Amino acid sequence: MRPLVAGNWKMNGSRAMAASLVAEIRTLAAAGPASVDLLVCPPFPYIPEVGGGLAGSAIALGGQDCHMAAAGAHTGDVSAAMLADLGCSHVILGHSERRADHGESSLLVAAKAKAAIDAGLTAIVCVGETEAERDAGKAENIVEKQIIESVPAGANSSNLVIAYEPVWAIGTGRTPSVADVAAMHRHIRSLVADRGPVRVLYGGSVKPANAAELMAVAEVNGALVGGASLKAADFMAIAAGAAVSA
Repeated sequence: MRPLVAGNWKMNGSRAMAASLVAEIRTLAAAGPASVDLLVCPPFPYIPEVGGGLAGSAIALGGQDCHMAAAGAHTGDVSAAMLADLGCSHVILGHSERRADHGESSLLVAAKAKAAIDAGLTAIVCVGETEAERDAGKAENIVEKQIIESVPAGANSSNLVIAYEPVWAIGTGRTPSVADVAAMHRHIRSLVADRGPVRVLYGGSVKPANAAELMAVAEVNGALVGGASLKAADFMAIAAGAAVSA
C-alpha cells in the first residue's frame, strides 16, 4: 500500500514561515521519493498561503479540524465544504489534543467525519490510548471503542485514513516498542478490514531517527507527523523512511 506522510503543523507559524516552509518542502519533494504521498495540514489562516505554494505539485493540502454542520451560526468554526473550497483534500479529526482540550467525544468525531466525507474530503480519524490506559492493559480496548464510535457508516478506503497516536507519545520524544506498534496496527486493521484497504498511519514523536524502523512495521502505512513537520528536511527524511519500507 502506498504510504502517506502527513504533516500536522498544529497552532504554529506565521504567514512568512508558512510560505517559506512550504517552498522548502516542495523543493525537497521534487528530488525526494516518488513512492510516498505527502500531505501538509497548516493552521486555518495559512491554508490559502500554503495552497498557493503547493499549486501544480503532487503534495496534498489538508485542514486540522472541521465542524459537523455544512453551514450555520457556528462562530469561529470552519466547515468541511469551506476546506474543500480552499483546495483541501483531507482533514484531521479526533486528534487527542482536540479530544482533551475541547472535550470532543468519539460520536462528535464521527459526525465531523461524515461531514468531511459528504464534502468530498478524506477524513483522517485519530485514535490512541493514554499512558494510564496502556499500563492498565486497556490500550486495544480503548482504541477499538474509539474506532467503532468515531468512524461513520459509509467510510471506506477511498475517504478514510486511521491515525494511531498513543497520547503519551505525542510531543514527548517517547515511542512505543516496535512490537507494540505492530500489535496495535494489526488490531486496527482487523477492525476496518470490511472497509477495504484503509491506510493506517502511526503518529507520536515520529522523527528522522526512528521513521524507517516505525514505517517498516507491518500494517503501518505512513505517518502523521507533528513537530518534525515544521522542519522541511526532517519531514522529507521521514518521507524517505516511509519510502524505504513501501
